[in-house]
Amino acid sequence: MIRESVEDVVHRARAAQAEIASWSQAETDRAVAAVGWHCYQEETAGRLARLSHRETRLGDAEDLYALQRRRVLGILHDLHGARTVGVVESDPALGLLRIAKPLGVIAVASPATAPAPGIICNALPMLKTRNAAVFSPNPRAHRSARATVDVMRAALASVGAPPDLLICLPEAGREAGSLLMAEADSVVAIGGSGTVRRAYRSGTPAIGAGVGNPTVVVDETADLAAAVAAVHHGAGFNHGTSCSSESNVLVHHSVAAAFERGLVEAGSHLCDEAEADRLTRVLWPDGATLDRSLVGRPAAELAEAAGIDLHGRRVSVLAVRCADPSQDQPVLREKISPLLTLCAYRDFGEAVRLVQAIAERCGLGHSCAVHTAREDRVLRLAEAVTHCRVVVNQSTMTNTGSLSAGVPFTTTLSSGSWGGSSVAGNVTWRHFLNHTTVSRPIPARVPDEAAIFAPYRADPPAPRPAQVLGRV
Repeated sequence: MIRESVEDVVHRARAAQAEIASWSQAETDRAVAAVGWHCYQEETAGRLARLSHRETRLGDAEDLYALQRRRVLGILHDLHGARTVGVVESDPALGLLRIAKPLGVIAVASPATAPAPGIICNALPMLKTRNAAVFSPNPRAHRSARATVDVMRAALASVGAPPDLLICLPEAGREAGSLLMAEADSVVAIGGSGTVRRAYRSGTPAIGAGVGNPTVVVDETADLAAAVAAVHHGAGFNHGTSCSSESNVLVHHSVAAAFERGLVEAGSHLCDEAEADRLTRVLWPDGATLDRSLVGRPAAELAEAAGIDLHGRRVSVLAVRCADPSQDQPVLREKISPLLTLCAYRDFGEAVRLVQAIAERCGLGHSCAVHTAREDRVLRLAEAVTHCRVVVNQSTMTNTGSLSAGVPFTTTLSSGSWGGSSVAGNVTWRHFLNHTTVSRPIPARVPDEAAIFAPYRADPPAPRPAQVLGRV
């Protein structure tokens, strides 16, 4: 039954995609704008945010609303004017030109966190590249996913485009999702490590999101007020459900006390040792596994569950100290909650080593950040770590795109081979195209042998002593 349902959905999507494969750039852009417009409307964004929050109990409805509007506008800004139809590149000197073509039907495994923005911001670049997309939502967000796709299908119909370009699987769960991945032409997997592994095992070309959370370095030269504002906002936004929420902060010992005071003034609660111990035992009851019933919940609820008295303060982030970040501890791993771990360091080299060590335990390739006035330290950190993104003097929430930063908007943060991903960086519309290359003859080129071999000949190795070969 499930197999037949998946096959039917893919057949419909494939027929719709074949219908638009010959669309012009103008026709393509009109459909993209229509879908974006419908999803950007205040009433629609608010309705989907409230539905998502009621269904998943993850995050905050107001933050989900803001997230959807910001990402939709950012994605549309990135797509505006991009050439995705016909000849997209020409190099007469080499006699080459490239023609852009769609992949076909893309299977998208979407998570329960921020389900509507995640679906919309995959659909827009996939439509821009004339693909069809079939969404396999997390069971926890199935109603939200279907409602989101219904909005986009109505937008497509309003401009005469086939609604079956965007379809939500009627069944949720691993079996349906795995079958979809096997039937599609390409896969984009966002969510837990299990979802990403299934995508790569499907036998279909796949792009997976990386696992991990950012560790942030705040050195003694940083603008402390700006660093506090960025870290506090990112750690608390949508109750810490984003993989780009600030997770661990390494603060130079000379400014650690001032940084902590700033967090408290901004609306964080700094746990004492007993409170931190209770909170850790509540979130990781067995000492290793995160209690999924508490993820994405407000700081006040986590405090109540841990018996922490907030004395009537409105708190959006809970902060705990970690005395030895060189040791593997639950509070240094994935949290998916408004919980921030603070560690003091003495030397920048130590901080760089700790960023890498923490990533090796909870997700290589993802991202880190540094707040500093020293450009040499930025490059020192970036050259040393195996991360795809190093964020400077801003919140790591900009990983997924920002109009005040140059990285492209995305919902898929891949982590390169370091994190087991096929892409190193943000996944964008460029990853949803095939290209046909046309090659014409050009005047023959004559390689300059002296220049080509110069790096070797300028410093040849010393000759080895002669060897006498004996009989075998």
